[in-house]
Amino acid sequence: MVINENKVILKKTEFYINSKKKKYQRGRDFLPTHIGEPKSRHLKTKGGGEKRLLLRSNIVNVIVKNKAQQAKILSVIGNPADSQFIRRNIITKGAILQTDIGKVKVTSRPGQAGVVNGIMV
Repeated sequence: MVINENKVILKKTEFYINSKKKKYQRGRDFLPTHIGEPKSRHLKTKGGGEKRLLLRSNIVNVIVKNKAQQAKILSVIGNPADSQFIRRNIITKGAILQTDIGKVKVTSRPGQAGVVNGIMV
C-alpha cells in the first residue's frame, strides 16, 4: 500500500505506472497448437514451476463412458475463439475436433498444459 502526496491510497499497478515492466509483468506471444507430430517447449514460470507449451499434436485424450482413451486428430471443425482457427487447424480450449472415433470438444488449454484433453460431443 502506497500513499501519494494527496493522501490517496494507490494500488500496486498504479504505483508502477511510470516505470518499465518487470520480467514477471510482461506477457508472451500466442503460440498456436497445430495438428501434426507432437512437439512441445518448456517455459520457466515464477516460483520455480514450468509450463509445457504444446506446439503440435496429433492425438487427444478422450473420456468415453468414464474411461480414457487416445484418439487420432483428423481436423478442426469448430472453434469459438476465432473462425480463422478452423481453416488454419489451430487447437484451443473449446475447439471441436474431428477424430477417428467421432467429434471431441477440447477441455484443456494445450498452449499451457502441454496436453490435449477432451470429451465426446
